Amino acid sequence: MGDITINSAVRTNLETLQSTAKMMAQTQNRLASGLKVSSALDNPQSFFTAAGLNARANDLSALQDSMSLGVQTLKAADEGIKSIQKLVDQAKSVANQALQAKATTTMLTTLTKPSASTDYSASGASATFTVAVGTGSAQTVTLNQNYASMGALVSDINSSLTGVTAEVSGDGIVFKAASGEDITIAGTDAATLFGATLTSDNGKTQTEARETYVTDFNGLRDQIDQLANDASFNGINLLKGDTLKVNFNEGSTSSLDIVGVKMTVSDDLEIDAADFSTNAKIEAAVSGLNSATATLRAQASTFGANLSVVQNRQDFTSKMISVLETGAGNLTLADTNEEAANLLALQTRQSLAQTSMSLATQAEQSVLSLLR
Repeated sequence: MGDITINSAVRTNLETLQSTAKMMAQTQNRLASGLKVSSALDNPQSFFTAAGLNARANDLSALQDSMSLGVQTLKAADEGIKSIQKLVDQAKSVANQALQAKATTTMLTTLTKPSASTDYSASGASATFTVAVGTGSAQTVTLNQNYASMGALVSDINSSLTGVTAEVSGDGIVFKAASGEDITIAGTDAATLFGATLTSDNGKTQTEARETYVTDFNGLRDQIDQLANDASFNGINLLKGDTLKVNFNEGSTSSLDIVGVKMTVSDDLEIDAADFSTNAKIEAAVSGLNSATATLRAQASTFGANLSVVQNRQDFTSKMISVLETGAGNLTLADTNEEAANLLALQTRQSLAQTSMSLATQAEQSVLSLLR
């Protein structure tokens, strides 16, 4: 091609067209890709700086997933504490109900009653029987008077008894024990006086009345431990003593270590098995439940503070990712409005250059016409 000679005007127009075509290709590429710097050849400094910013944004984006898991782990622990608190409140209600539980009176009604018309003071006429309440010693009652009435006879019986009282009831006598313990009537003349040896256990002692509450209380203790065991998320249970580490930057130099606790009845909560045998022991159980509530509330506050920190860092990381991506975009992204205007201008320049090329070649075409 070096042997071909063209005049200076044509060469100038040719160079202009070539330059315009190159710029049009570049502009069209920017419009198609949306990037003004798509490789290191376009602008090495901008390209590698943007690559570094995008790489850090990607690293922080991966950390966001870790932080999100941390948030959910803390929320699982918080929900566990709330549910355990409800069980503790229920256990406290059960203990208070046990404190109010009362014995129900045991009543034993005899088949018959002694005759008040009998002179028990006469020689060989006295009658003896025993009354036992629960596991206590049998109390001996001796009828040895000439009673004026059944009321006087019953009054004499009551004067010999402790913890049990006797009353006339129809054809028999009813013996009552307010403690709810069993009543047993026996002895030498029991069958003669009352028709048989009799035992009654239709009452309940205070301890027996509280047995249901003991079962309920211990059942709630078991549920507390089961709930604590189930409060795990992604294999981490902050209510069973696990530790959660949440990293906040790509170098792991900024992080938060969240130390778990053991929210079980035998560990941090210290809720003993029910012993409702006395009011003092029930009150001690209620006091222990109040301490457990204080422990739960304090730990909930700690987890809440940790959750606030993680969420705050999560929001900060989201904004940092946006800043990094915006910075990278400022270095590499093309302004499509500007590039569209450039393309239109280049198309106009190309058209003008082509027209100028046509005019520049007209002189040589005139010489050719002379040769013809």
